Amino acid sequence: MAELRYNPLLKDWTMVASSRQKRPNMPKTDCPFCPGSGKVPEDYEVHIYHNDFPVLSENPPEPDEVGGSLYKTRKSKGRCEVILYSPDHHATIPDLTRKHMHKLVNVWEKTYQALEQDPEHAYVMIFENRGEEVGVTMPHPHGQVYAYPFIPLKVKTELASCEEYFEEHQENMFDAMIAEEKRFGERVLLENDSFIAFIPFFTDYPFGAHIVAKRNKTAITEFTTEEKRDLGDIIQNVVGGMDKIYDRLFPYMMVMHQRPSDGKNYNDFYRFHVEFYPPLRGKDRIKYNASSETGGWAAANPMRVEETAQILKEKIEEFMKND
Repeated sequence: MAELRYNPLLKDWTMVASSRQKRPNMPKTDCPFCPGSGKVPEDYEVHIYHNDFPVLSENPPEPDEVGGSLYKTRKSKGRCEVILYSPDHHATIPDLTRKHMHKLVNVWEKTYQALEQDPEHAYVMIFENRGEEVGVTMPHPHGQVYAYPFIPLKVKTELASCEEYFEEHQENMFDAMIAEEKRFGERVLLENDSFIAFIPFFTDYPFGAHIVAKRNKTAITEFTTEEKRDLGDIIQNVVGGMDKIYDRLFPYMMVMHQRPSDGKNYNDFYRFHVEFYPPLRGKDRIKYNASSETGGWAAANPMRVEETAQILKEKIEEFMKND
């Protein structure tokens, strides 16, 4: 079974894909994403792999007849792609050369561009799940790209808030955020010509860094060659710093927030940015989302942002010195 089910309480869609229960855990002896497996090219740098257990697909089945007038269903139309970062089974983002990282950014861009051209794709999301703590079953370094037939609720909420702020202040909210973070200073991690990284004032994760474009650009396809290089560099530096906090592979969920694929102009009030959701609050301590966070969306951060930002900033500087 694979379908979309409408949640009338939130005006949002739930993706249902029972086939994903069959996803295997990583074999102990071999990896399907490594050369020699027969599933990937023998010689590749960055490779697009079609998800074996997609929650969205190009030719989805008809929804089950279980809905009603209130309970709507839709076909789970879309795409789910896997982006293999490297043939090296252990090479995560900080391990890639700068040149290799720039190739990865180009593949992200080309995949986004191809998927957004389908009129049935309302929103394209580039993301990475890293570490067993966030449910990763295939540890070979990879990210994913989903093309949804709807705009996810969190993104929809961001867009509405940013548009409302622009109408009231005639200013892009992200310019205001950048100005405030730079004025205060203590939460800024690093910046380059095109992007600034900081742990925002309001984050609900101890090391929940954001990377924000400095110019009014809302999608990776709008970046110049130099901006794409700057994006790759700043992502590598932030993740490299995270790994040094506890001297271990730092688990996280990383999501690129971009404009919807409807052809409208969002540049006045929205902005491309990357959000990290790292679950660690100690070397082996997890920040779980319990009843308040899950049932009420009442975010709670167990650590003071200004303190965690200083820790991560120092570790990023250490990583950059040794890079």
